[in-house]
Amino acid sequence: METFTSASDGGAGRRGRWWTLGVLALSVLVVGLDGTVLNVALPTLTTALGAGTDDLQWIVDSYIVVFAVTLLPAGMLGDRHGRKRWLIAGLALFGLASAAAAYAGGVGPLVAARAVMGLGAALIMPLSMSVLPVVFDRAERPRAISIWTVAVALGLPLGPVLGGYLLDHYWWGSIFLINIPIVAIAIVAAAVLLPESRDPAARPVDLLGAVLSVLGLGGLVYGVILAPVDGWDSAWPWVAGGLLALAAFGVRQARAAYPMLDLALFRDRGFLWGAIATTVASFAMMGMLFVVPQYLSAAMGNDALGIGVRLLPLIGGMIVGARSGTRVAERLGARVVVPAGLAIGAIGLALGALTAPGDRYGWAALWFTVLGAGLGLAMPTAMDTVLAGLPEDRTGVGSGAVQSMRQVGGALGVAILGSLLSTVYADRLDTSALPPDVATPAEESVLVAVQIPGLGGPAGEAVGAFVAGMSRVLGVSAALVLAGAVLCGVFLPSARRDRVIPDNPGPVPAGSAAGAESDHAGLDPSPARPA
Repeated sequence: METFTSASDGGAGRRGRWWTLGVLALSVLVVGLDGTVLNVALPTLTTALGAGTDDLQWIVDSYIVVFAVTLLPAGMLGDRHGRKRWLIAGLALFGLASAAAAYAGGVGPLVAARAVMGLGAALIMPLSMSVLPVVFDRAERPRAISIWTVAVALGLPLGPVLGGYLLDHYWWGSIFLINIPIVAIAIVAAAVLLPESRDPAARPVDLLGAVLSVLGLGGLVYGVILAPVDGWDSAWPWVAGGLLALAAFGVRQARAAYPMLDLALFRDRGFLWGAIATTVASFAMMGMLFVVPQYLSAAMGNDALGIGVRLLPLIGGMIVGARSGTRVAERLGARVVVPAGLAIGAIGLALGALTAPGDRYGWAALWFTVLGAGLGLAMPTAMDTVLAGLPEDRTGVGSGAVQSMRQVGGALGVAILGSLLSTVYADRLDTSALPPDVATPAEESVLVAVQIPGLGGPAGEAVGAFVAGMSRVLGVSAALVLAGAVLCGVFLPSARRDRVIPDNPGPVPAGSAAGAESDHAGLDPSPARPA
């Protein structure tokens, strides 16, 4: 007969659960890697594919935009039709698209492949998170979430490390082929080890809500991506249109009998403030990763691999912080650990804001480590507070909502902090003695300016102007993260309990599994059948 397992036995026993977590962590690590690994390959793609500036923007942004806008519908699909099924589908899609990207013969096919990779990533990220409460019980969940969260966070700084190494030794397509064996292992492990789980009520799909969420997030994310490149004059119609669509989405969700995203989730303080904490951290982290690689290249002369290696203290700090955070949270709770972690992260950013043009790498390594330790301390516990308030029938769409907020936060970090950097840098750089055809590129990129005699070098004017902009960016980020720490200290609940949010309102058909009491809420509701 067919059986369905709860978190208490995990489907494949205790050892199987942790093996499964390892595979899920590798899966989300790959998703994070592909968000940043391409940045170091852009010069190579310019030569190999003849890609111009606009082409490069689409190669990068097609992944980010599709990923962000499909997270909510992807979570809904898993809740309605099976999280294991759609997670495996996402992994397969991601692997096939990675192969297509590796062997793309031109810009168009590469952009299309990257977009499909974004769709696969949108299925992987929320559904891998949403199965954690199904596989792990409440006692084991914080440790599992800590490992999963660190894997998500590590993918971002590891991207330049891995990309730099592969580009130094192989052709550019290798940065995509590395995904395929990891995805293949994840598919097999998920098929064997993961229990199937879904919403037992089988509610109708909110198609209008899905369309409005895609339009809203698409307009908002594309607008904030466009802003640093073409300016806010070009970006604001997209941002305004996205916000209007999101407002319509909110109205729709409040009135629909079967909403795609139950707004009652945001009335739970643990879910709301845990999500806000992760969004603030994503804003600061993505802004920092936009600025710091340019600093390491222009001021210290590092190549792509050197930049990645010099980000390793950030990764080490994250690992140490996450390992400590799980144990501390068991004793002190989220209301202490999350604000403390954010405050430590703010200290790291503030130390970075004190950087001077002639500083050696040791200073950067110090504040990288402090920043990583703070975010590593805060993020796993923040994610745990999010999942602790989600009923098992809504872990998919709830996880999708949190990941959407993180993606929007990261895009806003790059757009707003990138614009601030450009403004300060251009104001501080004196190009009055240069001809216009030289001055304009120098004002747009410090990597160009350092090549100009009189502007470059470790103590040059260009580096000084850039460091002034970086200091402003890191100072603003520190203030924002510190504000997040204070607010989380006030509003995060001091204690959590599982599934505190009431069931989604709306009529439930007679005889539905939703009305039956079960210790396996959220697991596949199909009745057991004789073999």
